[in-house]
Amino acid sequence: MVKNKSEPYSEVDMKRFLHVGCGRKKKDQTTKGFRTDDWAELRLDINKAVEPDVVGTMTDMSQLESDSVDAIFSSHNIEHLYPHEVNLALKEFLRVLRVSGFAVITCPDLQSVCELVVQDKLTDPAYVSPAGPIAPIDILYGHRASMSSGNTYMAHRCGFTQKVLAATLYATGFKTVVTRRRAQNFDLWAIASASSRSEEEMKALALLHFPG
Repeated sequence: MVKNKSEPYSEVDMKRFLHVGCGRKKKDQTTKGFRTDDWAELRLDINKAVEPDVVGTMTDMSQLESDSVDAIFSSHNIEHLYPHEVNLALKEFLRVLRVSGFAVITCPDLQSVCELVVQDKLTDPAYVSPAGPIAPIDILYGHRASMSSGNTYMAHRCGFTQKVLAATLYATGFKTVVTRRRAQNFDLWAIASASSRSEEEMKALALLHFPG
């Protein structure tokens, strides 16, 4: 729950997930598993203009009590941190998660992006997004058009491969981690559990929260 703020949800038994770095996105733009009546969303962002429930950063979520959410959804956020800040952010994830909680994290896959760089396609469009064509240079360093218009929040300061992402999550203190690499989409997905879970439990979570 949020400190010094009235309870935003009346359903006592409803599970809560923290949507970190939500931007303008809401629950219907998260995962299949979260887009149900079983989950209530709490939105956190550094940008007041997107009207989050909580204004804060991944490295300082002090407005949130410890052990206060059942899950976290973080889509394309951790790459915006400096390398030394990643551990701080993931420690904050663990702090606010309940013991039975888990985090769903997605970020760019540097391995697949670098394969295009090796082919000398650094500025060639890799795919087209709602924001327009995206080139490897945008995935590596941040969306150029957004940054040129003054949105420096979009700068990328670190990166991950599948191996590095899993190792980072374990090193931070998550007990069980499952990952997926989608090379054709240039992204990585991870589910990191605060407590030890069986392979079957992690597979079930992956079915609910990884893209099809």
